[in-house]
Amino acid sequence: MENNPKQQVVECFHAWSGSLPDNVQAMPLSGSNRTYFRLHDGPDSIIGAYNPDKRENNAFLGLTKTFHKTGLPVPEILATSADNTAYLLSDLGDTTLFSLLPHDAQATDFSEDIMDLYKEAIRQLTRFQLEAPRHIDFSICYPRHAFDRQSMRWDLNYFKYYYLKTSGLAFDEQRLEDDFDALIADLTAAPADYFMYRDFQSRNIMIKENKLYFIDYQGGRKGPLAYDMASLLFDAKANIPFHQREELLNHYIATLKDKGIKHAGNFRKNFYAFVLMRILQALGTYGFRGGVEKKSFFLESLPYAYNNLDWLREQGLLPGNLPHLSGILEQMLDIRPVPGQKAQEQDILPPPDDRLTVRVCSFSYRKGIPEDNSGNGGGFVFDCRALPNPGREEAYQELTGKDPEVIAYLREQEEVLRFLESSGKLCHQAVQTYLRRGFTSLAVCFGCTGGQHRSVFCAEQLAKKLRHIPDIHVVVQHFEEDNWPQNGK
Repeated sequence: MENNPKQQVVECFHAWSGSLPDNVQAMPLSGSNRTYFRLHDGPDSIIGAYNPDKRENNAFLGLTKTFHKTGLPVPEILATSADNTAYLLSDLGDTTLFSLLPHDAQATDFSEDIMDLYKEAIRQLTRFQLEAPRHIDFSICYPRHAFDRQSMRWDLNYFKYYYLKTSGLAFDEQRLEDDFDALIADLTAAPADYFMYRDFQSRNIMIKENKLYFIDYQGGRKGPLAYDMASLLFDAKANIPFHQREELLNHYIATLKDKGIKHAGNFRKNFYAFVLMRILQALGTYGFRGGVEKKSFFLESLPYAYNNLDWLREQGLLPGNLPHLSGILEQMLDIRPVPGQKAQEQDILPPPDDRLTVRVCSFSYRKGIPEDNSGNGGGFVFDCRALPNPGREEAYQELTGKDPEVIAYLREQEEVLRFLESSGKLCHQAVQTYLRRGFTSLAVCFGCTGGQHRSVFCAEQLAKKLRHIPDIHVVVQHFEEDNWPQNGK
């Protein structure tokens, strides 16, 4: 049986404080597998985190202790569980640098206040990069101690397998691997004895009482300087105006010179090779998180990542020794999505035609059972209306079956778990039969009264399990999504 993240965090809190929290609030899910909660104890609150990956936790906890000794602004560790799967942190609030940005695709300038925040973040970045390595035991870093050839190869393969191979674009794999080798050779030529934060971007910069704090550095390791600035300046949805990226880059280089970094004057030499590397890694993440895990908000970053690629091309900043990769990028830019356009996983990441596609949907019985457009009418319709309905409770009325609070509520209902187990067994049996017989389409629909809570939860849970089956493509569709409270017009 899976560990209950909420229970693990509450037990950690109890062991630390000697009492139970007054209230536990699940925080929005992000791109990682970590689960976060805000625990209230009277007027105070702290953050509880659960992550079954103990090596990643050890890296985060060890780096945090080192950063505190160095005087860097990071959250304070309050307690850890005996098995190191749960830990408690000081609460830095909900205001991120990203949340303060204008988020206007037509914006021509960031305000002076925003630029000042970025410049302070850059000043602090140089402290992470230059001061922290004196005290860091890099052997704790996860998953590797350094951003070396192996790490770079992982990132490039992430792009190849989770974005490029699912995009339908034709490419010569050997020629692409040759270009990967050339790009890695350029990247490893840079000095790499610094701390590389790894995910230094606006969502990981918190602002509390007019002071910046930094989070999500558990992937940090020894590495070059340029990668973190590439992450910050080409953070896709931050969409920093390009001329202000140049201003911030100049500010960073001047800061390095002030700190006595002798090679700062040559920083630009391979900076844009790191920018390309970071964009490719991000595209792999969008493909995996958006296309495989169906976290659709990742796909919303695609148009901005394409704009970054297009800018590199227009400025002549793409490395000139990558002929095949450059041709692939040209193909990608010819079919790029448009900012503001709702991304559909199946449009961006189409499956091969001969693979079994399982279409899992949720719907409202008020609107009727959806038609099957596959042409074979094969599949299941499951009625969720006999299950406990979170929509009847005020706390959940504005939420959906994809929200952590509703998920936690339904997972605690025994009849819901039995329903999922029974429907899942039927679907798994059908999938195995369809694979043996070479069928290419199977539909599975879950219906409830409004198509907002129970059916959505069941569809998402089934899809999550089915994605572990090799050689099938799973597509999720929520027919009432446009009518959900947060999406309503």
